[in-house]
Amino acid sequence: MTSSTDSPATAVVPGISPVLAEVVRSGFVEGRHRGSLVVLAADGSVELALGDVTAPVYPRSANKPMQAAAVLRAGLELSGERLALAAASHSGEPFHLELARTMLTEFGLSEDVLQTPPDLPLDPVEAEAYLAAGHVRDRVTMNCSGKHAAMIAACAVNGWDTASYLAADHPLQRLALQVVEETSGERVAHVGTDGCGAPLMAISLTGLARAFRTFVLAEPGTPERRVADAMRAHPEYVAGTRRADTWLMREVPGALSKMGAEAVQAVALPDGRALAFKIDDGALRATGPVLGRALSLLGVSVPAVARMSSVPLLGGAVRVGEIRAAF
Repeated sequence: MTSSTDSPATAVVPGISPVLAEVVRSGFVEGRHRGSLVVLAADGSVELALGDVTAPVYPRSANKPMQAAAVLRAGLELSGERLALAAASHSGEPFHLELARTMLTEFGLSEDVLQTPPDLPLDPVEAEAYLAAGHVRDRVTMNCSGKHAAMIAACAVNGWDTASYLAADHPLQRLALQVVEETSGERVAHVGTDGCGAPLMAISLTGLARAFRTFVLAEPGTPERRVADAMRAHPEYVAGTRRADTWLMREVPGALSKMGAEAVQAVALPDGRALAFKIDDGALRATGPVLGRALSLLGVSVPAVARMSSVPLLGGAVRVGEIRAAF
């Protein structure tokens, strides 16, 4: 793999991240999105690094596979769609909400125990339909409700306090930190609070890519492999019918993909190749083109890659430009 690191878009300037995507309107570059990206070879070595890929970042929801593995290590029995939803940033489609509620009922829990902030469906189409039906923001509608349902259930199984399940020093959250460190191969640099209220562990992009690689290469039956297998078998529960993670895991056999807020993305292929990136300004609109370009460099050629590689810009309801990768 080669990269045009001598071009202005990817030239390495100390302290300044390279441009990973550019906004082109009517043939004029009107904006740029900087960030960092790492690609790992099948043996785990760094094959491509743009920007600082060793500095800690918050993976946001890209940490969810590790959190799902923690509830399995805690002894919670989950599989199939339920385990996929435990690792999900779901779109709030009816089948997501139905399963989240079912999971709570199966473990003898009510929606009142969820400490997710009330929210609308993550998918804009679903949010419009939800509001049109007269619904209001709800805890179970928040995209992390499946993860929280699994966390509370794991606490109940172990007799751990459920009211404090989001505390960083809670036994379950200490276990989640352990999974993050073991699979990433590095110490957590900082613990903060995610948008859903759960503890958030900062690691490097290289560590994040390494963690995803660990999940796809893990021995069958281990918590990590069980999470990876559930996500790949039921990608619509990990994201939604209109989401890039779902498209990619459907179209690339064995691929594991998970986005995170603030424009974070991690992907691992079944042969051990992996990537992770973050857009500095958190612009989610840049993630598709950057992900599409990175996958192309890995030789992945499926309709989903072409679909996400160029985001149209409209002028007067007509396409007049695009957001595209710049490396």
